[in-house]
Amino acid sequence: MLNQIPRNLWVLSLAQPLALSSTSMLILIGGILGSKIAPTANLATLPIALMIIGTALASIPAAMTMKKIGRKSGMLLGFSFGFMGALINVFAAINGDFSLFLLGSALIGCANAFTQQIRFAAIDSVHEESQIGLALSVIMLSSLIAAFIGPETGVFGKDLIDSPYGFAGSFLLLCGLYLLAMTALILYKNEPTKTESNECPSRPLTVIMKQPIFIIAVMAATIGYGLMSFIMTATPISMHEMHHHSLENTKWVIQSHIIAMFLPSLFAALLIRRFGIEKLIVTGVLAYILVIVIALQGHELLHYWFSLVLLGIGWNFLFLGGTTLLPRSYNSSEKFKVQAANDFIIFGVQAIASLSAGAILFWAGWNNLLLASTPFILIILAVAVWLNRIK
Repeated sequence: MLNQIPRNLWVLSLAQPLALSSTSMLILIGGILGSKIAPTANLATLPIALMIIGTALASIPAAMTMKKIGRKSGMLLGFSFGFMGALINVFAAINGDFSLFLLGSALIGCANAFTQQIRFAAIDSVHEESQIGLALSVIMLSSLIAAFIGPETGVFGKDLIDSPYGFAGSFLLLCGLYLLAMTALILYKNEPTKTESNECPSRPLTVIMKQPIFIIAVMAATIGYGLMSFIMTATPISMHEMHHHSLENTKWVIQSHIIAMFLPSLFAALLIRRFGIEKLIVTGVLAYILVIVIALQGHELLHYWFSLVLLGIGWNFLFLGGTTLLPRSYNSSEKFKVQAANDFIIFGVQAIASLSAGAILFWAGWNNLLLASTPFILIILAVAVWLNRIK
């Protein structure tokens, strides 16, 4: 298996987790720091939401930028946005400036839009459809590193710089991670583009988006991502601020969740070959059902841990399934606009989910937040049934 991995895929698997650490770090500490410096408690998760809004708004420009200047230059540009955002957040944490924290988090979100394009760069690095699952598995598996680096950086840097609110040092260390990611990209070589091929004329985006395979691919990834973000964003606040679990235990739950998000990628490609994408998506739905059942049983540490681990596994199967299906909806001349539309929808919904998570948590409580997720789980199940019928 290792000898089938192209050089670019190795480079991407090194750069991505360094940049992606910003997400896992901000998920852990964003709501906690936000609750200390926000004008009201209901706005505590707004920095996380703005990070995702930044990702959504930058998703189309990120894809179009890479089409124009190439994957390598585009990723370098995106990571520079992340560096600036992390630097701004250093000063936000020192001064307790919530507005500055929102700006820095939004810039990190813009950087994440470019980071998310790495999975499509991974698809470009292989030349047979049968290898797409392998490429995505390698990229998603490499993100396991982010599960450790991000939260550990957040906790380790908490008191590195003297600040009444903490975490300024965390963002300073994040600046260094972005610099390392940009250094790794020196070894990346742009793949020859095929987007100008006359054999496959480009269709209007509206025509592509009406295809059942496009709708199913986007819905599986979007609802899976949105629900995951909705529950995950609320978890650190519910654990640490409302039910008084320690920061170390909260970190452990978030790290375990992120590990569970990416570890299944080690064998997901084999599962797709053996059982098909349809069964992978159904398994993801079943995992989400168990999340709700277990999380409703109580607020002990293991309730949070088991539910967040299952949430990560369910996300992996739904997101990987949707991303693997997406290339079936477009030809090579259409890939950038379809990938841009796909990411805009996914991260737009994720932004709404994250933005609403804090408000619903403080207004209705943890259990009602979980119950609000159940109709969307049923929608994903219907999508899986639809996919099984049209395959």
